[in-house]
Amino acid sequence: MSLWFDTALVDGSWADRVRVSGGAVETGADPLPSDERHAIGVPGLPNVHSHAFQRGMAGLAEARGPGSDDFWSWRELMYRFVERMTPDDLEAIAAQAYAEMLETGFTRVGEFHYLHHAPDGSRYADIAEMSHRIGAAAEATGIGLTLLPVFYAQGGFGGAPAGTAQRRFLNDPDGFGDLVDRARAGLPHDGIAGIAPHSLRAATPDQLRAILPVADGRPIHIHIAEQVKEVTDCLSWSGRRPVEWLLDEMPVGPKWTLVHATHLIDAERIGIVRSGAVAGLCPITEANLGDGLFPAAPFLDEGGRIGVGSDSNVRIDAAEELRLLEYGQRLTQRARNVLATPGHSTGGRLFRATLDGGRQSLGIMDTDWVSLNPNDPAFASRSGDAILDSWIFASRAPIDCVWRNGRKLVQGGRHIHADAIATRYRATLARLLA
Repeated sequence: MSLWFDTALVDGSWADRVRVSGGAVETGADPLPSDERHAIGVPGLPNVHSHAFQRGMAGLAEARGPGSDDFWSWRELMYRFVERMTPDDLEAIAAQAYAEMLETGFTRVGEFHYLHHAPDGSRYADIAEMSHRIGAAAEATGIGLTLLPVFYAQGGFGGAPAGTAQRRFLNDPDGFGDLVDRARAGLPHDGIAGIAPHSLRAATPDQLRAILPVADGRPIHIHIAEQVKEVTDCLSWSGRRPVEWLLDEMPVGPKWTLVHATHLIDAERIGIVRSGAVAGLCPITEANLGDGLFPAAPFLDEGGRIGVGSDSNVRIDAAEELRLLEYGQRLTQRARNVLATPGHSTGGRLFRATLDGGRQSLGIMDTDWVSLNPNDPAFASRSGDAILDSWIFASRAPIDCVWRNGRKLVQGGRHIHADAIATRYRATLARLLA
């Protein structure tokens, strides 16, 4: 692959006449006759939190039930959706999700994967069968994969027993170690497998301590403080709030990503910043589920690190995650450009923060490339960070091409295998929803 951009974001700064050949990046360079030329280049963004299978239920939970709807009523629908899902089904749905991620500028995904076992809860002959299907979907689409096999053992705080609807997710610490070992053995090229204790309600303190060595220096992700009920239940169980408990009891550090961390008091927010952990924010899903808003402005101002993820995949759009992150702050504070530093671009700060934090979260330093569509009127006469502002806040069809590991995966805004992937996806949904 040899690319040449009129202008590109290189190591956090804009440069003109940028040539990319293999892993080498040269600025102020003349194009060679063999170079593929484009107007605007930016790095691909990491997607720090995905449940790929949930793409198949996007839009199915938007009818109101007999009472009020919230995360917990949504979760019951999700449990029903996975009851019949086979390994083939998971692979087909994940491939659709990953192709869409690439089309919007995500080039690596952190797959928080907890659908491990057969519908009756029994283990497949290979305990990591479903993990391998996630890997196959990543390989087929070309997206980078940081697989995060989930440890899930309990149904509530204090070791409450899991319910029947959760039987496909469950492991004990020994079985989990076996699952992770087998998942790592089957990873695609440049794949990474960390671990993900699901939440404080899904594992006891002893279980959490038992599985942490399985990470072996790789990423550790955990859902934390997403809903108010989770906070009140944790207080009832332990006398402490979820993030407070985690910071007190576990060796939280830069390898950790605290997913959502929505409901924080000041001491918890400051504690996350001091730990060096990443806050994994999922603004579209958090809005869809009515979770609440993360205190992003003080967190960033204090030096906190963030990444964004598509979580439930109800809508997959990298720029929209960043836009909604800022707009949520604007609505609550009744102000504009809340997450920018004085005199600087909002889009620029959001993009750089989520690029750096996302790389830390997923344990990588990928530099994949996205070309923005110069024919989108949003980019007319734009330069520097105004390009990022226009992508995030004003564009309609921003992505032209996407490359990963030197391979072009998106052309003209569409994944190169979009039609075949979508055909398989539609057939899978027709069977699952019959």
